[in-house]
Amino acid sequence: MRGETQRAATVGVAENSNSAVLITVARGGELLDRRRIDLTDRGLSTHPHHHEGSWAVGRYLNIPGARALSLADAVALVERVRASAARGACEALDALAAAVPVPITGIAIRACPELPPTIEERIADNRAQTMADSVMYREALATAAEARGWFVHWYDRGRVFRDAAEALGRQDIDAFLCVMGRSIGPPWQAKHKLAAAAALAATARPAQRC
Repeated sequence: MRGETQRAATVGVAENSNSAVLITVARGGELLDRRRIDLTDRGLSTHPHHHEGSWAVGRYLNIPGARALSLADAVALVERVRASAARGACEALDALAAAVPVPITGIAIRACPELPPTIEERIADNRAQTMADSVMYREALATAAEARGWFVHWYDRGRVFRDAAEALGRQDIDAFLCVMGRSIGPPWQAKHKLAAAAALAATARPAQRC
């Protein structure tokens, strides 16, 4: 059992709209995989709550490209995008699990703010509609991971680098991440470091299921 635990890997996610960077690390910090994924089908709206949803309730109709549509049509679009994201998340995690040479046991995803429960309410709420699309994509990845039996660690972006340092028993996580980046070569940008830190931080919390 201890040997299997030592061979376990964790995925860190840094999402941006409907795409995400995934960094997979082994227990102890070995970099196993780096990849970028797109969650939705080409041609679909990437921000249906924020764009089309806002237009449906009369926001931003004076900007270029805006068009009038009904709330029902906006909700239907969100549902199509959500279904596409769910499929994309399952396919992406299936491909990752097949490519990584050790079992993946968990994934670290940026914590989601609390939002109204329905699509209609999220569209109508001025604050919620700016965050609802990102939350939708994070939830798609979490659901796909849980379906595979992985734990989901919801990380706090403001403290994830400190948590990663604590998980490794180090004071200088920046130096560790720089070495990790050199081991794989470019690109190694802020989003890659964030995803790597999230994966490292999650290795210290293998029992979390929130």
